[in-house]
Amino acid sequence: MRKDEQKESGRKKELFLCRKLFMVPQGRMTDKQRTMVAELSKQYKKTGRAFRIVQSLDDFYASTSMVEAQERLDKLCSWIRRCRLKPMKDAALTLRNHSKEILNYFHTRLTNAICEGINAMIQAAKRKARGFHTFEGYAAMIYLVAGKLKLDTPVLF
Repeated sequence: MRKDEQKESGRKKELFLCRKLFMVPQGRMTDKQRTMVAELSKQYKKTGRAFRIVQSLDDFYASTSMVEAQERLDKLCSWIRRCRLKPMKDAALTLRNHSKEILNYFHTRLTNAICEGINAMIQAAKRKARGFHTFEGYAAMIYLVAGKLKLDTPVLF
């Protein structure tokens, strides 16, 4: 939303320079940052509305039970659908389509963060293995990077 509103407004640089301000969670903002966000939200209504929606998504993930999370997700999706912002409506549809998987987090408290971390290491190994012409070389690089192998050199004396 910020990019779209930035293109529409005459003062493009202001929103561009403040783009990271909208990524700071409300709980970690200083008073000065809160004031700036409030002023920018008044000037750029769509960006301010999208920022408040993202903040409420953080509140959703702070839920303590599955029932509370279900209620918050329903309220959040309802709000997003009524907000008249096309990208946010698409996000609400995605949340609605994947609500079972999202709510499963509140049951198990497990995420796929470990898998994503391992995938990042494998992708790094893929970049490192550019000189290898076979899959065996690529596989060996994956084992070296992600396998946590202990490759101590032997002490000769």
